[in-house]
This record gives sequence, structure tokens and C-alpha cells, in this order.
Amino acid sequence: MSSKYRFVNKDGIYFVTATIVDWVDVFTRDEYRDILMESIRFCQQNQGLKIFGWVLMTNRFHLICSTTDEKGIGMVLRNIKSFTSMKLIDAIINNPKESRKECMLGIFEKNGLESKNNHRFQFWQVGNHPILLDNDANRFDQRLLYLHENPVKAGFVTFPQEWKYSSAIDYYIACDGLLKLSE
Repeated sequence: MSSKYRFVNKDGIYFVTATIVDWVDVFTRDEYRDILMESIRFCQQNQGLKIFGWVLMTNRFHLICSTTDEKGIGMVLRNIKSFTSMKLIDAIINNPKESRKECMLGIFEKNGLESKNNHRFQFWQVGNHPILLDNDANRFDQRLLYLHENPVKAGFVTFPQEWKYSSAIDYYIACDGLLKLSE
């Protein structure tokens, strides 16, 4: 594997993406989004996760992030994905209002059975596609614009700052968004 998409600098600032298997639109319900947001906040408070930009879409999230944790950002992201995969599948199973339950669980189970790393279900795609942004302000700004424009390009909002699940609120109108940003 090329070092282009690996965590090569444990202290670096990275653009990362975590995508749900088969691009399933799980994050359309508040209770599912809340599970992910709480996990990210936990890692900010307890694992040194520093976030400089973010967006949560219906089937993925993007972060511009680093960590002060000695294990590095790769381990923090693994923790988020591991914890949330169990919690989110449990929330889907136990949600009596979830009309897509059988379909989603079937997809997660199919992917889990195809992977030797899972017991039953696989929620997240393998990998994070990390791109190191250190010492390149232009690259940082391009990735920040890219993640903030995701909801606009998807047709969810007209302006980036209208998307609640994004750091665009922090950058465009200087209000605190749902996740605390690092300076």
C-alpha cells in the first residue's frame, strides 16, 4: 500500500473519510447521528482528538483532524468506528420506527460475512483514506471547502452554513457548531 493513503505522521493533521458499507444512508435519523456525535465528543475529551473541520452526511463523515494521543489518529478513528458500529447496529435493531431495518441489517450482515475481521456485521468500510495536510495551507483550505460544500452539492441546503452537521457554522457565521473545533 502506498504511503499516500496511510497515517505516516502521528502528529500530523489529516483529512479523513469514514463511509458506511455500500453507502447505506443511516444518518438520516437524529438518534443515529447523535450516537456518532457523542462518540466523537468522547474522543475529543478523552483521546486527544482535535477537529479543525467536519461534516456528517447521510452515509459518511469527513474530518480534518489530529490527536495529541500517543497512539495516533489512526487508533482514535478505529475506536470511533468500532464503538459506533456496535451502538448503531443495536440502535437500528431496537428502533421500532425503523422501516429500513431488514434491508440495512441484511447489507451489514452480507458485508460482515464477506470479511474475516467481523463476527457478524460490518458497518463501516475498511480504511479512512487519510490525506496529510501539514504545512500546506492551500491543501487544508481546499479540503475544508470540499467538506463544507458536500451538503450543498447533495442538494440538502443552499449554503454550507445551513447544514447543522458541519463545521461550516463555525467558519461562516462564527457560531459554535455541534462539535468543538481546535485552534
